Amino acid sequence: MINARLIETLSLTMIITSLVAVESHNLKRAAAAYCVQALLICGLIFAFAAENPALYLWAAVALATKAIITPWLLVHCIGKTGETEARAIIGFGPSVLLASVLLTAAYMLTHHYVHFLAPTPQAAQGLFRTNLAVSMTVFSLGLYAILSRRDAIKTVIGLCLLENAVHLSLVSLAPVMRETALVGIATEVVITVAMLLYVIAGISEQVGTTDTFELSELHW
Repeated sequence: MINARLIETLSLTMIITSLVAVESHNLKRAAAAYCVQALLICGLIFAFAAENPALYLWAAVALATKAIITPWLLVHCIGKTGETEARAIIGFGPSVLLASVLLTAAYMLTHHYVHFLAPTPQAAQGLFRTNLAVSMTVFSLGLYAILSRRDAIKTVIGLCLLENAVHLSLVSLAPVMRETALVGIATEVVITVAMLLYVIAGISEQVGTTDTFELSELHW
């Protein structure tokens, strides 16, 4: 029997960690917020495993890739490039306000129109409706980070948020299917993140910046 209250608590806390990861100008703090969110998604998968033991394998893989390897890669890269985020497109105050409006709108719209977005009887239930709303909120914040940040590392963190959002929706829509664990493991992006951070560290070493606006002006 799944613990609905625990799952909802872990799920809703993902919104807070997403906001911290996006808005923190200290990249190590942003990476720490992502690490906390990774632990939350691992806890969610583990909680759903009460009805589908196959999810225990996914939870273990997610713990290794999301909560250990990816944060280590982020911190290692930040150690080479610097802890301070490159100046964002939008200032801190307006960005926090815009992000708050975005997350509120994403949560409310998804929660209200869940029948349209996921026309299944299960999605209409309180727990799964909440999880899908959180999933869309985290996805929106991840996309916002990618579009509004100039720092390449913050863009990678935004990509990681997108992945967590997709995995939350996956485990919420099909928690009892054995294939859910296989799909979740297959769609881990740790290798992509490792490659991106390797390239970012190399470019930073050569040109002294992770500001994507400045990098776009480089010519061969």
